[in-house]
Amino acid sequence: MAILEVENLKTHYYIGDKPVYAVDDVSFTIDRNETLGLAGESGCGKTTTAYSILRILPANGKIVEGSVKLDGEDLVTKSMEEMRKIRWKKASIVFQYAMNAFNPVLRIGRQIVEVIQEKEGGSEQAAALTVAGLFEEVGLEPSRIDDYPHEFSGGMLQRAIIAQALSCDPRLIIADEPVTALDVIVQNKILDLLRKLQAKYNLAVLFITHDLSVVAENCTQVGIMYAGNLMELGSATSVFKESLHPYTYKLIGAFPSVTGPKRRLEFIPGTPPNLMKPPPGCTFHPRCPYAQDICSKELPKFEEISNGHYARCHFAGQLEFGGEE
Repeated sequence: MAILEVENLKTHYYIGDKPVYAVDDVSFTIDRNETLGLAGESGCGKTTTAYSILRILPANGKIVEGSVKLDGEDLVTKSMEEMRKIRWKKASIVFQYAMNAFNPVLRIGRQIVEVIQEKEGGSEQAAALTVAGLFEEVGLEPSRIDDYPHEFSGGMLQRAIIAQALSCDPRLIIADEPVTALDVIVQNKILDLLRKLQAKYNLAVLFITHDLSVVAENCTQVGIMYAGNLMELGSATSVFKESLHPYTYKLIGAFPSVTGPKRRLEFIPGTPPNLMKPPPGCTFHPRCPYAQDICSKELPKFEEISNGHYARCHFAGQLEFGGEE
């Protein structure tokens, strides 16, 4: 059984009584020791998907349909009190902005100790020993547990957040843009750390990013989102080498290669749609060079086109990318 099963998830934000269709019919699974990279343009619904899983949406956000099963338990049906017991203990998150993740007036070790004591019980001394061990495991000096957040660099804070995420031995970790604000060298160190910890603890990881190079290097499965929809899902190899959706093809083509031959970079004309008034049919059709009449009228189903490779396109598997039809 998969660690995480998301099925037909729909999440809306409400501005007054008007919905913003932030996540619309998203389905995927993540197994033990598997990393699913969720990628797409800013505002496509990646982070909202993550917050829906942990039920940490802002006050105007609401899951309106679908299920999120963690070890077979549907989190959507849980009360907020039940969810408080599940967060950190069964599923945890590495937040995007390390500088904002900790209370600036409390020592970092104290903050992680509080998480352990709330979720696991036990003495403060035992929890502090656990934190010291976690610091050592993520490459921080155990003595730094008594330091304040402002005494840490960005990379050190990111390591401390990872230590906090591991503190209660969860089965699922959600990494929301964990290396966005870090320089390239520190990024590589953090990503290498995440890979090692995943292998050691057999973690299921949901990795959210807009950087396809990070996805290609670190993820076993890839999901491509656009305007709240999951457009393509499959193994990293199949998605990058045999793209089925025009958006995926264009998105991958927009990234330069440092090893392959020189080529003209792809680009996607136009802008993403207003999610308060998404276009009819396929949400990508106004920007798609392969769009036909049906694309503006009928929303394509999210279907398995080949073994384990899914796409939301009326012509998935039929298009020959490289020239406009």
